[in-house]
Amino acid sequence: MILTETTADKKLRRMALEIAERNLHQNEIIIIGIKENGIYIAHKIAHYLKEYFKGNIHTIALTINKKSCTDISLSEPIALHNKAILLIDDVANSGKTMMYAIESLLNQHPSQIETLALVERMHKTFPVALNYVGLSVATTTAQHIVVTVNEGVVKGASIINE
Repeated sequence: MILTETTADKKLRRMALEIAERNLHQNEIIIIGIKENGIYIAHKIAHYLKEYFKGNIHTIALTINKKSCTDISLSEPIALHNKAILLIDDVANSGKTMMYAIESLLNQHPSQIETLALVERMHKTFPVALNYVGLSVATTTAQHIVVTVNEGVVKGASIINE
């Protein structure tokens, strides 16, 4: 196991503080969690962010068909024009999911898009640079990282050999 429940929680708290520090000038942050596990992490980040960020925080889910990356939808209709967006996923494995999600959000002309992943593989195949990372891990191409969430609580992360 590369992350325990306790360590993951500490990393989420630290990232929430970083987000607040970098976004002091914002009045509102739209947090978009990529389903499945990304939305649970988004809710946890929003919870911790409330301690430090005085503006409005709105959390929604983004659903993406990870096989084709063409079917993308938000859990509710929301205007993103000139808004600060924080896009969250549990793991940045290849970077493909994050890249397609960003592309779909750009059509609404937000003022900024920042990205967060609890765990990042260091050799992604798509050029996505994350703004906030809980843990960066060097893996082989035959390995994948899996974040375990149970009842909305991040229980940990492991490397799986294929």
